[in-house]
Amino acid sequence: MGEVEVYLVSGVLIFVVCAYALVVHAHLIRKVLALNIMGSGIFLLFTAIARRTDTPDPVPHAMVLTGIVVAVSATAFALALVRKLHQATGRPYLPEEPDRSPRPPKETRRNPERG
Repeated sequence: MGEVEVYLVSGVLIFVVCAYALVVHAHLIRKVLALNIMGSGIFLLFTAIARRTDTPDPVPHAMVLTGIVVAVSATAFALALVRKLHQATGRPYLPEEPDRSPRPPKETRRNPERG
C-alpha cells in the first residue's frame, strides 16, 4: 500500500468514525468535536488527491488551507452557540423532541359553584 492509499484510507476511516460519533452522542461539544475531526478526514482526502501525480496539484492544497480557516471559524461559532445554550438552559444538550403520541382527552372539571 502506497502513501497515497494510506492517506485515502485514513481519511475515510476518520470521516466514518466521526460521522458515527456525530449521530450517536447527544452532548453538543462532542458533536462539535466530531464535526471538526470529520473535516480533518476530508483534509486528508484532499491531500491524497493532490499527491496522485508526480507534480503535486496546488488546488487541493489551497482548498485544505481555506478549509482549515473555515473550520476554525465554524468551530468557534459552534462552541459559542453551545455556551449560550448552556447558559440559557443549564445543559449542553438540545431539547428532545416533544412527545407526539396522542394524549388522552383532558377531563373537564365542573365548577361546583356554577353547578
